[in-house]
Amino acid sequence: MRWIRRRPILPDALPKVVGALVLGAFLATGLPAAGVPAAAGAPAAPGVPYVHGYLSAGPGRWIRDSSGRVVILHGVNAVYKLAPYVVYPDPGHPWNFTDAQAATMARLGFTVVRLGILWRGLEPGTAGPNDPAICAKGAPGDPGQWDPAVAERYLDKVAATVAILGRHHIYTLLDMHQDVYSNPFTGEGAPLWAICTGGRPIEPVAGRWSNNYGDPALDAAFANFWTNDVAGDLQGEYDRAWAAVAARFASDPWVAGYDPFNEPFTRTIALIPPDGIDLRLECFYTGTAAPDVVNGVRLTCPPGDPAQGLIPIIRAVDPRHLIFREPTIFSQHGQPNYVGPIDQPNLVLNFHDYCGYRSGVTGNPYDLPACIAQEVRSVRQRLAEAPTDAVAAEPAGLPVFLSEFGATQSVALVRAITSVADRALIGWSYWSWKYYDDPTGSSAEAMVSDDGRLRPIAGALSETYPTAVAGTPRVIAFRPRRGLTLDYVADPAVRAPTLVWAGQHPYCATTSAGRIVSDPGAAVVEVAGPSRAGPVRVTVAPGPCPG
Repeated sequence: MRWIRRRPILPDALPKVVGALVLGAFLATGLPAAGVPAAAGAPAAPGVPYVHGYLSAGPGRWIRDSSGRVVILHGVNAVYKLAPYVVYPDPGHPWNFTDAQAATMARLGFTVVRLGILWRGLEPGTAGPNDPAICAKGAPGDPGQWDPAVAERYLDKVAATVAILGRHHIYTLLDMHQDVYSNPFTGEGAPLWAICTGGRPIEPVAGRWSNNYGDPALDAAFANFWTNDVAGDLQGEYDRAWAAVAARFASDPWVAGYDPFNEPFTRTIALIPPDGIDLRLECFYTGTAAPDVVNGVRLTCPPGDPAQGLIPIIRAVDPRHLIFREPTIFSQHGQPNYVGPIDQPNLVLNFHDYCGYRSGVTGNPYDLPACIAQEVRSVRQRLAEAPTDAVAAEPAGLPVFLSEFGATQSVALVRAITSVADRALIGWSYWSWKYYDDPTGSSAEAMVSDDGRLRPIAGALSETYPTAVAGTPRVIAFRPRRGLTLDYVADPAVRAPTLVWAGQHPYCATTSAGRIVSDPGAAVVEVAGPSRAGPVRVTVAPGPCPG
C-alpha cells in the first residue's frame, strides 16, 4: 500500500513520443491499414502468431511464454453484459461467437481476447434485491444462492469460446466484468440477490448511464460489498464464483489469466486514506489472514472480509495462471494507484486508459491533443508504479498490460496510444469487438459493425509487431508507411525464435543478427538465433525487398 505520489519513470524513448503526440505527429487520419481484411469474410492470411503454452510473469517485468520469450499481447474485448452474460457459440443470437470471428481476429494479428464473464451468470440465485436474510447487518454466512449445476452450465459456454479462440492461437483473458455494480443501476455484474442498499430505493438516474455513479443506493450497494458487513457474505460468494472459474480453467494453456474485478468503484468510501477504496481493494485482494503493512503499520481490513482474499483463493486452485489485478476506476484518467505490493507470484498490473475530452455518446475526442496528452500521462503513471510493486516472487516489479482503451472511431487517437504502448513495450486489448447492445457503451465503440464488417478503426489496430521476443526488448516502433523496427538484446538461453506478426503483404524483413527462417511472405516472421547474447535489430517494411 502506498500513500504518496511517485515521480513518473519512463523508458528513454517515451518523453520524445509524448512531445510528438501533443504536437500532432499522429493527428493525420486516413493512413493505409497494414494487412487488414476489407470485411470479416475476407480470405485468411497464411499463418497466425504462434505463441504457445502457459504465460507467466518474469523474470524481469515481462509476460513470458513457456519458452522464456517475452510476449507482447495485442487484442480486443468481447463482453456481453445482458443475459446470457457471455459470448459463446449459439447460432441465431446476438451473443453468438463463431470460428469465423476468431479467424478474423487472427488475421488482424490479435493474440488475446479479454472475454467478459459476469457474477450474475455464475451465481444468479433466486432472491431479489434487499432480501432481509441476505442484507441484514451481521456476521457473513452462506446466502444459499450458489447452484453448482448452474455455474457449470455457464462455464461450459465460456469454455466453448476459449476453445474456439485457442484453435486460432488466441489467448483468453477472463474478465469478471461489472459497471455500476448491477443491471438495476443501468449497468451489469452482480446478481440481484447481492444488491443491498440499506433500504434506499433502486431508481435509475435519468440521462447517461454513468450518472448512476452518483446514486446513493449504488453507493450503499458498493459499500456493503467492499466492507462485507451483511449476512449474505457478498465477498465470500464472489470468491466462491472465482474459485469455480479458476478450477475449471486451471489446466487450459490458452487462458492467459484472470482479471478479478473490472473497474473497482465506490463513492461512499473516501477516495483518499485512511479509508480509501484502494485500501478496501487491497483487503479484497489479500484478505485478513496476512494483512499487508502500510508505511510500517499493519493494514486494518473490515472485520467481515474473508480471511483469504481473492488472489490467494484463486492461487489455491490455480497456482499457474496470471492474475491481471486492476487499480480503481479513478486511475483510468491517470490518477495514482495506491494499491501496493501483493506478495503473490504471477501478477500483472492491469489498467484502463480513457480521456475526459471526448463525447459520451460516440467516444470520439472533441479535443484530440488534450485527449492524447491525458492518456499518455496514464501510461506514464502506470509505468512509474510497476517497479514499486516488487515482491519476492517478482523482484523487478510487475509486468504492465493495457486491458482497455479506445472506445472510439478516432483513428488518430488509437494510433497515438498504440504507438505509445509500443514504445512502453506493453501489450493491449482494445474496447471493443462488437456493440452487443451494451447498456454502458455506444455502438460507435465497436470494431465490427452491425452487418459484420470491420470498421476503419481495425486498420489502426492491425499493426506489425513482435508477438514473442527471444531476449529483452529495447525498442518497438511501428509506422504504417515505414513498418516495424524491433531492437532487442538476444538471450541465447531461449531456443525458440523471435516472432513478428507481419500481416501486410508484400513486405521486406531483415535482421542484423541470427537469420530469418520463415517462408517468404509468411504472416509470421521467425528470427532464429543468434547464438550469443547481443543486440539484434529486426525490420519489417512494407513492399518487396530491393533487387
